[in-house]
Amino acid sequence: MITDTAPPNLLLSTDSRLVIIDVQDRLLAAIDGADAVVANCVKLVTAANRLGVLVAATEQNPEGIGPTTSALAALIQRSFGKSHFSAARQADFLAWAAAGGTVLLAGTETHVCVLQTALGLKALGLRVAVIIDAAGSRTAVSKQAALDRLRFHGVELITVEMVLFEWLERYDRPEFKELLRLIK
Repeated sequence: MITDTAPPNLLLSTDSRLVIIDVQDRLLAAIDGADAVVANCVKLVTAANRLGVLVAATEQNPEGIGPTTSALAALIQRSFGKSHFSAARQADFLAWAAAGGTVLLAGTETHVCVLQTALGLKALGLRVAVIIDAAGSRTAVSKQAALDRLRFHGVELITVEMVLFEWLERYDRPEFKELLRLIK
């Protein structure tokens, strides 16, 4: 039977939550490809806000490291300070993340906070995806090791364009042309 219903393995804007993990200036200074990570996070948050996807940021030790970088902070309404590397071990964040939908993760560092948060959420039975071109580490080797480990543990690895086109679902949405400009 042919239907217009999206298959359950696609990301829907109505069933997603976006988390920008620890994109803080003092951390970004050491990240390989930091400018691209921030630019891709901005694209994701802009699209999420336009499509009604819930967005939050986490901040590792914000008193010591500082807040989310200003380009993103201006776009994100909710943030969670954390002391654990895994945001999944912070009760307030966990309650937000577990409230429904696929949890999409981007940010830094892929092999530390992104990895530990993804594995923690996955272990709790949540559907988790890491947006690989919006995540960064200090070295390419560390990032690749994290991606290999995430894949091994069943975390989906996706790209910014995959997210945007799956959230949009179709070209005749009023937001299509506006959001297409984010990736062209």
